[in-house]
Amino acid sequence: MLASMTGYAAVSREIPQGSLALELRSVNNRYLDLQFRLPDELRALESEMRDFLGSGLTRGKVDCRLTFSSYSNSYRQQRLNRDLLQDLQIMSDEIKSIFPAAGDFSVAEILRWPGVLDSDHISIDDLRTPCMALLQTALQELVSARKREGEKLHNLLLERVQRMRQLVLDLLPGLPAILASFQERLLNSLKAAGLDEKDERIRQEFTLFANRVDVDEELSRLQGHLNEFEHILLAGGVVGKRLDFLTQELNREANTLASKSVAREVTRIAVEMKVLIEQLREQIQNIE
Repeated sequence: MLASMTGYAAVSREIPQGSLALELRSVNNRYLDLQFRLPDELRALESEMRDFLGSGLTRGKVDCRLTFSSYSNSYRQQRLNRDLLQDLQIMSDEIKSIFPAAGDFSVAEILRWPGVLDSDHISIDDLRTPCMALLQTALQELVSARKREGEKLHNLLLERVQRMRQLVLDLLPGLPAILASFQERLLNSLKAAGLDEKDERIRQEFTLFANRVDVDEELSRLQGHLNEFEHILLAGGVVGKRLDFLTQELNREANTLASKSVAREVTRIAVEMKVLIEQLREQIQNIE
């Protein structure tokens, strides 16, 4: 199955410490480009998350956004360090026993004392497992979304390949008649110019020019490229770059077909092929 590089997934989860939410957005890109938007407190997870996404995706620009809202709306729920407060009281009493004139600590001074305010800190270890589990779920949803989009692209591409194949088949039976008509017109032009068609030099030039406008070889290569294109489509997998290369080859043959055309029907088919090839190229840019 083909996979598009375009997709979106959003998942959330409630945990004892708060609420986690994760979004993955993916668009086409030549290589795999991972961008992260994480809270500073979760920045340490980026490397692990990057490796995990890299194991499941091959191409595309992927934006990953992870947010966490604790139930207290803060990572640091502060509380008094009662053990330290008791130590301060003991020290204050000892100081006043030596310096009776010494004043008591004010509340502001006590709160500014290092370590008086403890923090109920949520450690990164507490969040690593639920974050990675959430990322796994999001990645599965993203991959599924990209495959659904890839199935649509598969059908569009196959439809255009079949149309191009039919154009080649329509042209092949009439090709001898087209070449014969061209040769006849060329002979008439020679006669009108007063040239002897039996002249050896003229016959050589005539044969050489006739070979130059013969498009049978181009049509054969077009059929071969179309067969390979369809084979790759049916095989599926990570095939975007291979299909892009084949599209370039198809375009090269279509250009040659147009340049060697000696009949309006050949030109019409070459132009229609180029339109279809351009449509292929646009859609292939989204394939992984």
